[in-house]
Amino acid sequence: MQIHNTYGIDLGTSTVKIYDLKKDTITKEKNMIAIRNKDQLLAVGNDAYEMHERTPSNIEIITPMSNGRIANVLMVEAVLHTLLCRCGSRIGYRPELYFSAPSGMTEIEKRSYYAIAHRGRLKNCRMYLVDKPIADALALGIPINRTKGSMIVNIGAQSTEISVIADARVIFSKLIPIGGRQFNEAISFLNRKKNNFQIGSKTAKRLKIALADLENDKMEARKVRGVDGTTGLPVEGIVTSSLVNEAVTGRLMLISEEIKLALERTPPQIHRHILSEGIYITGGSARLANLDRFLTRQLGCTVQLSQYYDLCTICGLKELITHDALHKWAYTVKKHNHKK
Repeated sequence: MQIHNTYGIDLGTSTVKIYDLKKDTITKEKNMIAIRNKDQLLAVGNDAYEMHERTPSNIEIITPMSNGRIANVLMVEAVLHTLLCRCGSRIGYRPELYFSAPSGMTEIEKRSYYAIAHRGRLKNCRMYLVDKPIADALALGIPINRTKGSMIVNIGAQSTEISVIADARVIFSKLIPIGGRQFNEAISFLNRKKNNFQIGSKTAKRLKIALADLENDKMEARKVRGVDGTTGLPVEGIVTSSLVNEAVTGRLMLISEEIKLALERTPPQIHRHILSEGIYITGGSARLANLDRFLTRQLGCTVQLSQYYDLCTICGLKELITHDALHKWAYTVKKHNHKK
């Protein structure tokens, strides 16, 4: 009789993804928490996101992750424990938790994962970390043991991780602070500059999804509500696809330059293999229309888009959890004991 359950957990900056082995399901909720009067927990996950940009001054909406890393241990702990309870499965006495995490973390950052896991009903859990590029590679079907050079670019909500796998390990990984949120901010900024009215991040995100197309210069527009830049009063305005494309393209050019720098730092034989195999792109922003064609032009090599998008990492954790031969890619974190 199984007395515990096993979970794969991807603590994304924008969204938490949880794989429940017992139910064989993946759930996702926003990585947000609402706090009233600085000390009262009001809402977690999607419930907190619904309140975003429409709360009174005494309610704060917090995103406890920053650039793919844990920024507030207590807040992440509250989100994780709440969402695990919502999964519906019995956690059991000693659950197993597999966290995806950025490569190259410090020991202090690794212990943050230990801290958020070993609390409350999870205090007896067995916890493992899996480098996010390894999880992505498993979902993408990259043969980690045999690849002579594979590059994975995960464009997340607030950061992009550029990684190279060769010799059965991650040989290079760099996290840059550009992601979906920065695309949204660029749209808001350019709209304020050109159209003189301010839109919120939710509106900018909807415009990005609806209007961005990196190949076709389509002539489309959307009517949106915002705040007049001069009077501060509510106003309706028009945002065009060309404005959205201009804003998004500017941030993607920065990512392209970072990918080129990463390729330059890669040993020649690995570099050649990456170019022949193509660069893998994943993450939520991989949904941008014709992103693969845009990056192919910028980088001069084939670009392969993952169809898992933002679920790529959690699908990789599922592969690892359900195949014993892949468990070697998971590693433990020891509790830090202070000498008395």
